[in-house]
Parts: sequence; structure tokens; C-alpha cells
Amino acid sequence: MIVDLSLQNKIIVVIGAGREAEKRISSLIKEECQITVFATKISPLIDKLAKNKKIKVKKQKISDTKFITQVKPDLIVATTDDREMNERIIRDAKRKKITVYSSDNPEQSDFSNPAVIDFERTIQVAIFTGGQSPVMSKKLRVKSEKALRTIIKKEDIGQVKIQGIARRIAKDTISSQQDRKKYLHSIINDDGIDQLIKDGQLKKAEKRAVKILGKWR
Repeated sequence: MIVDLSLQNKIIVVIGAGREAEKRISSLIKEECQITVFATKISPLIDKLAKNKKIKVKKQKISDTKFITQVKPDLIVATTDDREMNERIIRDAKRKKITVYSSDNPEQSDFSNPAVIDFERTIQVAIFTGGQSPVMSKKLRVKSEKALRTIIKKEDIGQVKIQGIARRIAKDTISSQQDRKKYLHSIINDDGIDQLIKDGQLKKAEKRAVKILGKWR
């Protein structure tokens, strides 16, 4: 089952600070979570992120899994070169019912990492191969991205943003879930909002969405 984890404000521990860790951290930072990296050697990129207070770094070798009890993370990402250590982290994390991922052991991990096509951090399209072939996931991402960028337009991204704002407002205003759905569909089908989005006037589109909400109160 493919799911999109909500990691906002969650505590994330990344073990290792090499190239693989950099890739995982680059994705995690977008989720606005609390990231702590454990490693003896820190790459220049990770060091820069720590200095800019984007993440925390603890320069120490992980020789056991005591850190799990100490930090109490919501998610652990193991990226060390020590496969045995990674397996131990997976095993002990699962015992403590903590979601865990190891870059060299997707079979035993709780989830697989997809190849992601990202449209302004608003629309994401993920390609999975069930952990069987990360290389093919990347190749298919490149092929698919070319096609998708001709299909998903700026207007679609703008509509998603307006829908997100309208949905939050509607939750506080419209009690019926069915009526909320009707309201959101009316936003999608409103020619005025559609034109404002095409013109790049998202603030005006937002105001029109709020005005339309008045009909549902």
C-alpha cells in the first residue's frame, strides 16, 4: 500500500552522514520535522545544514541502539556502511514499534523510498518498484517527468494551493462533510478562480474562494 507519511514536527533520527544520508535528509527537510544526525564524520552539506540550524548533529559512533531509548524518535533512517549494525537498528526499532528504514535493506524496512517527481513542493508523483530496483525507479522517474511536465501545468499547482486554503477554512465553517466536498468542487469549477490562477493572482483567487464560502454558511 502506497502512503504519504505526515512527518511535520516528528522526531527523525538519521544514522550516518554520507551521500546516502544527504539524499534522505534533503527529502526530510521539506517535511518540517526535527532531524538529528548521528555520525563520526560529517559531510560538508550536512555540516552546513547543522550550522544553519536546519538539523542537529551528534558526532558520535553508534555501536549499540541505546539512542532509541534516549531520543525516542518517530522514525529512524539507517545509512551506515555497516550492514550488521543497520540490521540491528531495524530489529530493535521494530521491537519498540518505531518506524524504520535502512537504505541497504529495503526488504526488512517498514517502507520503500520512491523516486519522486516534485512540482513546487505542491504536487508529488512517486514511482515505486517495491524496493526491488532503485535504479529502475530513477530511470522511470526521468522518463515520466518529461511527460508529466507537459500535463501538469502552473494552473494545476495554483488550484491545489487554493484548494488547501479553502479546505482549511471550510473545516471551521461548514459542518457537513458532504457540503464541504460540494464547496471544494465549486471552487475547482469556478471560471473566475480559474482565470485568476492562470493570471498568477493567487491572493485574489483566495479572496474569491472565501467569498464563495459565504453561500454555504
